[in-house]
Amino acid sequence: MALRPVQVSIKALDPSAVGRFWAAALGWSAYRSGVTTYVGPAGGLVRPDPVVVGIDVVPVPEPRPAVKNRTHLDLATTSPAHQAELVARLTELGARPADVGQGEVPWRCLADPEGNEFCVLEPREVYRDTGPIAAVVVDCADPRAMARFWGAATDWTVHRVTDDLAVLRSAEGTGPYLEFLRTPDVRTAPDRVRLDLLPYPGDDRAAEVARLRSLGAADLDLGQGDVPWTCLTDPEGHEFCVLALP
Repeated sequence: MALRPVQVSIKALDPSAVGRFWAAALGWSAYRSGVTTYVGPAGGLVRPDPVVVGIDVVPVPEPRPAVKNRTHLDLATTSPAHQAELVARLTELGARPADVGQGEVPWRCLADPEGNEFCVLEPREVYRDTGPIAAVVVDCADPRAMARFWGAATDWTVHRVTDDLAVLRSAEGTGPYLEFLRTPDVRTAPDRVRLDLLPYPGDDRAAEVARLRSLGAADLDLGQGDVPWTCLTDPEGHEFCVLALP
């Protein structure tokens, strides 16, 4: 049995507009999927292969709280010129500078049109083959504990674990990294950005959810009612969902 991250879910007041922004930012396409807007490579919503972590923009009535998101995207670049061009293009699309206390750093911190932070990284060899999303970065208190939980929860491989950082990636060796970064921040609002996981065809989703609970996940009531997915939190309270196979 296994689960894999398939998308980053972003709550938005205007999911169509936020979806269009991310599609243009990543060079992907935006697709209507029920009430949500899915952003992924050309070809539509294909799961669970190939190994792609898309973006699903979900409509909500509440505006984003004035606190830093605990999960954000890092975007990859191939050269200093590419980084500068991407920042300029994103700014034209509606991104704006974001101050998350980063100080003087070689990457650029921006926010999408609804204020969700993301970073445009300087060229890094480790991200040369990830595609446009270099990493999904999650703030946490204990990267080692996060590596244990998420390494067991998913079929992704743990690449690095220190007191300050845990790094996972698909066992296929492609696509973005999943990074847990130690920060002093504490959770003060429901997560605006989260991961969604998907079982493989033939696997028992209910059994997978039970396995996650045995690893330390807890049930989460977002007012979702009777839906075909299951909302949970990891041991540090990060929200995530286990989706149903389409």
